[in-house]
Amino acid sequence: MSTLLQVAQLGQPILRQKSKPVANIKDKKIQELIGDLLATVMDVNGVGIAAPQVYQPYRIFIVASHPNPRYPNAPEMEPTPMINPKLVSHNKVIKKDWEGCLSIPGIRGLIPRFTEIKVEYTDRNSKKQTASYTDFVARIFQHELDHLEGTVFLDRVENIKEIITEKEYQRLFVKRTK
Repeated sequence: MSTLLQVAQLGQPILRQKSKPVANIKDKKIQELIGDLLATVMDVNGVGIAAPQVYQPYRIFIVASHPNPRYPNAPEMEPTPMINPKLVSHNKVIKKDWEGCLSIPGIRGLIPRFTEIKVEYTDRNSKKQTASYTDFVARIFQHELDHLEGTVFLDRVENIKEIITEKEYQRLFVKRTK
């Protein structure tokens, strides 16, 4: 039985700390945390969530792209727990797009990210995985990886004028795509 976890908000010190690698993925507490992260990200309409966002200092996050009210055009993918993830390589193309964060509710920012990435991570069964992601899913991975380094998306805003409220984002961008 999974537990829905409280999401840390901007200002909580854990969001600015570098996370610790997971040594024993099979540890009961780590497996429970993964299950709780999966339940929490779906409950709050997230497309990703990192352990520091639920007050846990571990290098774990979930990538869970799916259409929802916050991201109606998100591609569908199986929610994927990633332990000790690494960005192995990326293309040279950087694109700005709008990002939000469960730890910074009500705000969106135009954030530059690589459009194609190759990654490595360990799955919850302790198996090494490699994957390539593009566009929106690549953006989620990079956003969540930042959380493990103590970085939030607002740190990557290049111009303060590229920050808007969630309400304006919904009005300007979501309605237009219907």
